[in-house]
Amino acid sequence: MAEQIKATKVRVESSKLVKPSYEGDPPSTDVCIPLSVFDKINYKVHGAVIYAFRPPTPPNTDIEKGLVTALSEHREWAGRLHEDARGEPVILLNDAGARFIEASSDDVLDRAVIHEPSTALLPLHPWVKGVEELLQVQLTRFACGTLVVGFTSHHWVADGHSMSKFIVAWGLATRGLPVDPLPLHDRGAFFIPRNPPRVEFEHRGVEFTARKAFNTEDDVAQVDDVVSTAKKAVDTEDDIAKADDIVFHKAHFRREFLEMLKAKASLGADRRYNTFESLMAHLWRVVSVARGVDERITSGVRISVNGRARLRPPVPDEYLGNLVLWAFPRVKVGELVNRPLQFAAALIHQETARMDDGYFRSLIDFASLEDVKDEALEGAAEANYRVMSPNLEVHNLARFPFWDLDFGSGKPFMFMPCYVPVEGIMFLVPSPSGDGSMDVYVSLLKHNVASFKQLCHLVRPNL
Repeated sequence: MAEQIKATKVRVESSKLVKPSYEGDPPSTDVCIPLSVFDKINYKVHGAVIYAFRPPTPPNTDIEKGLVTALSEHREWAGRLHEDARGEPVILLNDAGARFIEASSDDVLDRAVIHEPSTALLPLHPWVKGVEELLQVQLTRFACGTLVVGFTSHHWVADGHSMSKFIVAWGLATRGLPVDPLPLHDRGAFFIPRNPPRVEFEHRGVEFTARKAFNTEDDVAQVDDVVSTAKKAVDTEDDIAKADDIVFHKAHFRREFLEMLKAKASLGADRRYNTFESLMAHLWRVVSVARGVDERITSGVRISVNGRARLRPPVPDEYLGNLVLWAFPRVKVGELVNRPLQFAAALIHQETARMDDGYFRSLIDFASLEDVKDEALEGAAEANYRVMSPNLEVHNLARFPFWDLDFGSGKPFMFMPCYVPVEGIMFLVPSPSGDGSMDVYVSLLKHNVASFKQLCHLVRPNL
């Protein structure tokens, strides 16, 4: 199926910067917003998602006007990464604009082929290597009337939670509705260090590592940007073959199967494990077996944890920025696959539960210490590896309103993350059916996919 998309010719009709517009006097364009500790420890890359809408859809001019309005309330996305006088990274609110690309194809898009992230879909979202824009969108219209929307955003500006809120606001503005609720922009108000600071956990080597020389232009254009690497691979046959060694598989889990997993994981336990804990416990075991990992090896799962509801007092959902840390449950593969499902679910629950207000506050206090500032540490999150085995990284998108993007003709029939050439990444996305089922996109080496398919819907003690 990927070959059908690959053969599609996409023409770029126009590419321009779209800037926010204001009623009355425009705001200052020399304001700098310092990045919070949670911004600076995150990935220095662009994230990308892709949508598809059935016809009829509004004209591009209407969607562009909606973007102009949404940017006026979310100015960070129209700004640029910069440095302050101390050399610290900031967002300059200069209203330089977001990239708006219009493209077309003479082909009819077979919706069945938009099934899984692949190198074949990369022409449907903007190029991200070397761009200074913090947000880009590409509208590709096919001969059948289908509209595909590719969206990229820089992770230092905001996490998936905030990105999804902006996407929904874009749809509201396009429909002529008010952007409600409005975003909260103050990145310092919620992260004030305690007096005296209390560093109660180890953060060196966990969230922080030794800093490389900081250069804003180089960081935005970094060679290790995984999406850019994959898109470059489209240009040569040899590189495509290398990129295609890492493939995404989409597995659909019906609500009944998820309920069965929860019941099995919770059997005899002192608590009922939720859908995420039960499904991830199952997938961790299945992927380990599909990879053929030696049972003596330790495997870990990197789980993103949203801190908005964990901090005390809670940070409002409208906060625009990053507020994510990572839990790292680890265990020997032999124990993981030979003990009951409940064992893995308990590990995941314990490690995510410990990411509470105390842990988040400890990190804030740690980053505020003068001797830590003198160490010139940087975030430990990296994106320059190709194979994570025996480990996994999971991004749970189930609670984000990505499916709520509506330009005026209804919600999309397809939403998914775009391809990144990294083995071991997993995305959990709620099914568009809204019936409680789940779609999981997991990247594996090609030779492990068949085994994963055979095992992912089986639950046996010896998995």
